Amino acid sequence: MDTLTQLGVIYEFANDRFNTLIQIINKDVPDPPEAPTISNIGEDYCTVHWQPPKYDGGQPVLGYILERKKKKSYRWMRLNFDLLKELTYEAKRMIEGVVYEMRIYAVNSIGMSRPSPASQPFMPIESTCLYVLTAPPSEPTHFTVEDVSDSTVSLKWRPPERIGAGGLDGYMVEYCKDGSTEWIPALPGLTERTSALIKDLVTGDKLYFRIKAVNLAGESEAATIKEPVTVQEILQRPKFWLPRHLRQTLVKKVGETINIVIPFQGKPRPKITWLKDGQTLDSKDVGIRNSSTDTILFIRKAELHHSGSYEVTLQIENMSDKVAITIQIIDKPGPPQNVKLVDVWGFNAALEWTPPQDDGNAQILGYTVQKADKKTMEWYTVFDHYRRTNCIVSDLIMGNEYFFRVFSENLCGLSETAATTKNPAHIQKTGTIYKPPCYKEHDFSEAPKFTHPLVNRSVIAGYNTTLSCAVRGIPKPKIFWFKNKMDLSGDAKYRMFSKQGVLTLEIRKPTPFDGGIYTCKAVNECGEAEIECRLDVRGNHMNPMDNPSTAMKRE
Repeated sequence: MDTLTQLGVIYEFANDRFNTLIQIINKDVPDPPEAPTISNIGEDYCTVHWQPPKYDGGQPVLGYILERKKKKSYRWMRLNFDLLKELTYEAKRMIEGVVYEMRIYAVNSIGMSRPSPASQPFMPIESTCLYVLTAPPSEPTHFTVEDVSDSTVSLKWRPPERIGAGGLDGYMVEYCKDGSTEWIPALPGLTERTSALIKDLVTGDKLYFRIKAVNLAGESEAATIKEPVTVQEILQRPKFWLPRHLRQTLVKKVGETINIVIPFQGKPRPKITWLKDGQTLDSKDVGIRNSSTDTILFIRKAELHHSGSYEVTLQIENMSDKVAITIQIIDKPGPPQNVKLVDVWGFNAALEWTPPQDDGNAQILGYTVQKADKKTMEWYTVFDHYRRTNCIVSDLIMGNEYFFRVFSENLCGLSETAATTKNPAHIQKTGTIYKPPCYKEHDFSEAPKFTHPLVNRSVIAGYNTTLSCAVRGIPKPKIFWFKNKMDLSGDAKYRMFSKQGVLTLEIRKPTPFDGGIYTCKAVNECGEAEIECRLDVRGNHMNPMDNPSTAMKRE
């Protein structure tokens, strides 16, 4: 409705006073129309009907805007750009067999209304195929009870074998108490899933369940569970399903998060108990979360004292099951102990040390030995992943002094600090003159040898072709190509390539005259080798009219 507002205005001028009354009428956009109706459905068209909005916003309705979308889509498509003046419209260019919905907007001089509710879903189809719409789907298959508790029943099924072109709108689930004939909806509306959890049931009731598939043509026959289902917890023996990675020692580093999930079965809900090394867990240090299907042990930041054997037990009345999990928390080891410089001779220094006192709760995998010149104190690695507790450092520079340090290593990495020798190792200068050993120079010369032969070929005249082979030899051999014992070096028709020992002869647009015996010869100072093959060039019998360029030349 229009909103009428009255304002009283008083004007004063000199000694005169005037009173006036101003009326303000508020205008608005129209209310949304009601949902449109669909009739006269054809192969790719239909007729849409609607009624004017109940309130036009205080201004006459200038026209309407119509939109369409596929049923399972969220995208609306506008069907008209000029306002529709009538209350009917024939929508076209739809796809046969696809389910659509329509909605309408009303427009006045103020603006456009909110959209109307969507129409009932409909499917364009040829009149000769109307039997598809009149045939509802077949009943759902494999309808079974999956689980039962004191107040819920879990059902599952499979889609019907016959659905129809209109697809499925969903499934309707109902139940009936034993001894009654009244079927009660188990879910509000239809469900598109193939499973359902029926809640808030009365413990001890015996119920029958049935399900129907629904589409545009109607409801299918009901699939029914023959025997009544008693709403009560089913006794199920407790059993753990231990994941494979927990069947061996779980290794974590200090500071990492531990999140262990162990699924189990058992009804009614079992009692769960966690122990560590036979003692109850401290709830402030370790978090335990239990559900009806799994139990979770959670440690936000692992510490060394979290290592140990954890045992979890399921208990239902006099039935139980238990599993044990071993957790190993590791940290970086401490440095080795008692690093000593045992001996120095020539260009060598001998070191010894003992394993670290703290191994970080993991096996010591080795040691890293480093050296540093006393002048620069820049450290260089001499050995890494070294297994022994003694070593000899060689190739030291005469006249220099060296310090040495050793890191220990485990699964977590190198120790934070290293053990360093207290005194430097001084490499004494000697009066001896170093004579480098004399080695006889090895002769790598080799005569040419073909490692891949030339292959006989038969080609078509007019198309470039290549002959290839491979050769090796030291020093690099010179290559010569011959045709019928005639040297091809100066002939522009041929191009010769050599790359990484692969030799290639390219023959440009060969003719039958180019057929014959081709020879490749490799020569160096150690000898020579040659290889040959036969090349046959066949005439090109293609019809000249097949080649437009040839046809033009002939003309």
